[in-house]
Amino acid sequence: MPEISFGSFSFESFAMPGWGLPILYALISILVMLLIKRLMIGRIEGLLSRTSFKLDSLLIRAASFPLTVVIVAINLGLLAGIFDPDSVLSADTDKTLALIQKLLLIVAVILFVDRLCNGAVEFYSPNSEMLRSSKSIVRGILRGLIFGLGVLVLLGTLGISVTPIIASLGITSLAVALALQPTLENFFSGVQLVIDKPIRVGDFIELESGEQGFVEKIGWRSTWVRMLPNNIVIMPNSALSDSKIINYYYPAPEMSVLVEVGVHYDSDLAHVEEVTVDVARQVLKDHEWGVDSFDPFVVFHTFDSSSINFTVVIRVEEFFKQFLLKSAFIKALHKRYAEEGIVIPYPIRAVNLDQEGARDVLKASD
Repeated sequence: MPEISFGSFSFESFAMPGWGLPILYALISILVMLLIKRLMIGRIEGLLSRTSFKLDSLLIRAASFPLTVVIVAINLGLLAGIFDPDSVLSADTDKTLALIQKLLLIVAVILFVDRLCNGAVEFYSPNSEMLRSSKSIVRGILRGLIFGLGVLVLLGTLGISVTPIIASLGITSLAVALALQPTLENFFSGVQLVIDKPIRVGDFIELESGEQGFVEKIGWRSTWVRMLPNNIVIMPNSALSDSKIINYYYPAPEMSVLVEVGVHYDSDLAHVEEVTVDVARQVLKDHEWGVDSFDPFVVFHTFDSSSINFTVVIRVEEFFKQFLLKSAFIKALHKRYAEEGIVIPYPIRAVNLDQEGARDVLKASD
């Protein structure tokens, strides 16, 4: 090829070095493969979205980024094969590129397994009570195991003996356990909460200190409880596992609601009971949070100073809604009592002037 020059410059001075052309081919190959990968994955995801089976979509999403790493590893192998044998770099390049290619393939496998496990946890957590309550703990344990084993495999591939490392982990783990004793105590308490399941995400609980709220999250270190004013109480798992907890959602969210009522001594108690139960049944049937299948009942228990007191037992679908149901019942009962002529008395205090000569004392003072 004749030399083409302009003044003191020529194209010959810009000639590509011997290793430049293989690298250019490799870059072009990577771009083409990435484009093909993107088109194929997009097409496959479109087809899979029409089916009810979701695990295949999970596999495709988990493999998306690891495939990019595999493409780079494949092109490194191709790059090693097309280097000029007479190149100065070719003596050590093939061995180095082969090692990097192997490491990238191992990294791709690690990333795929990690993404697949995390995706499986996300996929199954809505249908699994254990995963829903402990998603962060399970995810942390899986990720630690996957990356820990992956690092050991990478070290073995690099020719580094992992036996001394594994042997030294015993002493190191003892030192770490002593240094991180509170953290590990919270972690294992969180695992205990997940396995024993005294509380679950979404349960309404009352802590020993008096706070009430919904369990928001059970983490590896602490449990978050959202109180009714929309504030968060963060309890260390170790303190929570050692304290007394009232779980208003266990064994079921439904609960009985006790309403205290008092009527006049002159009331017909049989009529009072009939009217009260009738109102309770109607409220349970009409109210959105009432359990209409429950049969309410009345229990008379106290001759008080100005009334005969009794308890009405009704049932609500969950703890927090009891206040709304109780309010609706009291309003309906007050209206019906007024219609039936049933009196709810005011407190009465009688002063006995004849006892202990109190009347004579008052007369003497006059």
